[in-house]
Amino acid sequence: MVDLHDGAAAAVSGHSSRHGGQQGSGSSSNNGRKTAKKSRTRRGKRGRRRRSKKNNRNNKTPPPYLPPEAEEGNIEYKLKLVNPTQYRFEHLATQLKWRLQEGRGEAVYQIGVEDNGLLVGLTEADMKASLKTLKRMAEKVGADITLLREREVDYDSDRNTRKIAEVLVRKVPDDQQFLDLRVAVLGNVDSGKSTLLGVLTQGELDNGRGRARLNLFRHLHEIQTGRTSSISFEILGFNSKGEVVNYSESRTAEEICESSSKMITFIDLAGHHKYLKTTIFGLTSYCPDFAMLVVSANTGIAGTTREHLGLAMALKVPIFIVVSKVDLCSRGTVERTVRQLERLLKQPGCNKVPMVVSSPDDAVTAAQQFTLSACITPIFTLSSVSGESLDLLKVFLNILPPLSNSKEQEELMQQLTEFQVDEIYSVPDVGTVVGGTLYSGVCREGERLVVGPTDEGRFLRLKVGSIQRNRSACRVLRAGQAATLALGNFDRSLLRKGMVMVSPKMNPTICCEFEAAIVLLFHAKTFRRGSQVTVHVGNVRQTATVECLHGKDELRTGERAVVRFRFIKHPEYLRLGAKLLFREGVTKGIGHVTRLLPSSQNHDQNQNHNHDQNLQEH
Repeated sequence: MVDLHDGAAAAVSGHSSRHGGQQGSGSSSNNGRKTAKKSRTRRGKRGRRRRSKKNNRNNKTPPPYLPPEAEEGNIEYKLKLVNPTQYRFEHLATQLKWRLQEGRGEAVYQIGVEDNGLLVGLTEADMKASLKTLKRMAEKVGADITLLREREVDYDSDRNTRKIAEVLVRKVPDDQQFLDLRVAVLGNVDSGKSTLLGVLTQGELDNGRGRARLNLFRHLHEIQTGRTSSISFEILGFNSKGEVVNYSESRTAEEICESSSKMITFIDLAGHHKYLKTTIFGLTSYCPDFAMLVVSANTGIAGTTREHLGLAMALKVPIFIVVSKVDLCSRGTVERTVRQLERLLKQPGCNKVPMVVSSPDDAVTAAQQFTLSACITPIFTLSSVSGESLDLLKVFLNILPPLSNSKEQEELMQQLTEFQVDEIYSVPDVGTVVGGTLYSGVCREGERLVVGPTDEGRFLRLKVGSIQRNRSACRVLRAGQAATLALGNFDRSLLRKGMVMVSPKMNPTICCEFEAAIVLLFHAKTFRRGSQVTVHVGNVRQTATVECLHGKDELRTGERAVVRFRFIKHPEYLRLGAKLLFREGVTKGIGHVTRLLPSSQNHDQNQNHNHDQNLQEH
């Protein structure tokens, strides 16, 4: 305590002595002051030396530790891989196979790092030998390696420069087992969503007048207005070496799938407010892994930007942001838009940590941190016309790991087949085709399933003809994958969006009424019994009436309650715990399904005891 007080006094007196020296004051006790001044100077020098050493220690990059290595997951630490014996090599190859399996075809190796996370680093010769061994290991298990980055470890200046390396190992595609990630593309109208996707998937920059987006539009009015009104899908592939695979070399979708180890399926959603129900359907039905919010640099946060950000957060979809059209504005305008986004993300409602990506190293870090922490939000600033920083987004997408691990995938595949019907088509010479996502189980060509519920609450038998995934033929569909199924001459008029195709062994729960725990996000007045709202639960979208609010007469903005809803048209298939989103005009709310109520006692008995009578041969 005395030392602290003396130090503070010394700092104050040092300050006054400097000023006193300039003014020429000090007649008596000069010798004492000089002695004190010298001792203070010596102390000050020692303090400065200590501080400079401390600062040097603090400035070292990277930090000397990473988090300790996890037993599960696809990240492996290796101190060195120099000249292993044959037995050791076989063990290392088996270990790599396990890590690839955990990452669904991808693994990241940190070379020069101990198992406890200490960054030791390797000399150039040892690093070269270790990377050579890793390449041999990868070849043995049918994979390729890509060096993501090398960093110097210089926290001990007495030693020679040592490096650590971060290496991506990715399986070469076999039997269409590529890793597939779905990215929903959100943002206000005219923010450049479709143009950005056109540039990424076609491999050609835009001309500034929307040429890149023309191949993405599905309707004539979309081409005429330049505005997306429907949901379209675009694919971007990465091969085992991390190189982009797209339509640039006149490839077909089938060729892209064949040569890609990893596929990014972009779900292009509508930005205009009048197509909001289509955008919500895309977010709830297609189960995107991530969401990309596109913001125009020259207009900033405008229109539906906040609404789309809120929807993604309500549905707990991890989100990253792309600031487009930076070629149209000055650097100051771009920085102002980024600051505006940072302020929005840091608000109490969002609680996000924005991370501006400005180098390939940032992009690698962002991709790894993004899936580990729900609060990290990477921000990219790029141009679809000049191509500025477009490569950083490609690096990020290339390294972006899947959210679910192989164990969760295996558990879903063990369950009975359940396919959500999102789109229905009639294709010449093929017949009726349905598009959607396989929620659980495995679906094969020629498999017999039942589809429903119909308006009467029944399920109809059908047979799956052929399967196409990302526009190329596929024999087996696994849980979590999106595809289109050909149903032959099945009557299209019996199908509608929101139906499910399930295994005949399953006894699906259908209901006209259900209860949900909800939060009312916004309502102009009060939310009470008799209110009608459009309910979105997965691929189900239907108007429902509020039958009752448990324990309350009415709800106001921000309040919570358990509410009973009743569908006004026909029964639906719902799952307990499913996320729910409802809206009507400016009224919005979120929640989850807590209880399913059968439409009638008779109907419930029919379901439980006469299920076979409800299966009709079509």
